[in-house]
Amino acid sequence: MSESSEYQLDARRLLCPMPVIRVQDRVKGLATGDRLRVFCTDPGALADVPAWCRVHGHRVIETQEIDGEVEILIELG
Repeated sequence: MSESSEYQLDARRLLCPMPVIRVQDRVKGLATGDRLRVFCTDPGALADVPAWCRVHGHRVIETQEIDGEVEILIELG
């Protein structure tokens, strides 16, 4: 079994739907089990990115919002 890796995506200062589009583009090059940590400033991403993950079979490991910045950790399904 290959080791999974963690990657980061900076989607700060992007408004809906751009954070989701950037996540969609980024996961194309990743493997099942890899993790993607997404940083956003659009509070809508807290709902939009997990909804996109449910549709596409990925799992949200954690979400947090600190000082107006959203961080979402996704595990690819």
